[in-house]
Amino acid sequence: MNKNALILGVSSGFGKVTALELAQKGYNIYGAHLDLGSARLKAEEFKNELLEYGGKVEFFNINAADQAARETTINEIKEAILSNSDEKFIRVFLHSIAFAALGPLIDKDKNKQITQKKLEMSMNVMSNSLLYWVQDLFHADLLKHHSRIFAMTSNGSGQATNQYGPVSMAKASIEALIRQIAFELAPYGITANSILAGPAETPASSKIPDFDKMLKFARDFNPFQRNTVPEDISRIISLLASEDSYWLTGQVINVDGGQSLFTYLPEYFGNNS
Repeated sequence: MNKNALILGVSSGFGKVTALELAQKGYNIYGAHLDLGSARLKAEEFKNELLEYGGKVEFFNINAADQAARETTINEIKEAILSNSDEKFIRVFLHSIAFAALGPLIDKDKNKQITQKKLEMSMNVMSNSLLYWVQDLFHADLLKHHSRIFAMTSNGSGQATNQYGPVSMAKASIEALIRQIAFELAPYGITANSILAGPAETPASSKIPDFDKMLKFARDFNPFQRNTVPEDISRIISLLASEDSYWLTGQVINVDGGQSLFTYLPEYFGNNS
């Protein structure tokens, strides 16, 4: 039976490897991404790669935080699912959008600190958009019993590090959203969980200041003596997509090989100076 997955941030990082994992297991893949130029061509190449596994694949090159784009995309997905899928709902919905401003919240040079506009954009794209998509999918009757909602979070939700403030705020917010969504959708048999990945090399993470230090720490103090890779996350999401995971909801799930058993040491990270 064809199952359906919707992935926001499908063209790179955790979203991309999760799309590949689920396509290999027979899922139809619906994905939203925002790419221009050569990146857009790479997204199309990836779409064609997914088609080789026999399922339906539709990508939407949109700003996932835009209301009109979201509503149009959901209508198109609903039409495609009703026409081409055995299951008439979305089994896996993954929010994996990694786009936010980076910089100090407070700086002696006022021009260097995060502005209200940049902070609100970061919160809307990386957190609030999750709720708006869930609301619209629910009312489109695309989230039903056995639907599984996942959102990517990070250690930043509970820790501070250099220039990461806007992302930290968004990650703390998305964890709160997941808890509330899980609470409110439980009567419908729908679960929602946050996936907290260990530090992993992705296109988005490479832009984080001091991320090379985070990777070194994670590798040095991981019981498996390696860093998390995106495939570690995609396999967990595939596992948790099972109907047998119905009693797991509203949680922040650490997927890091045990690296979070340790506390970050001050000498690994600097401050804004």
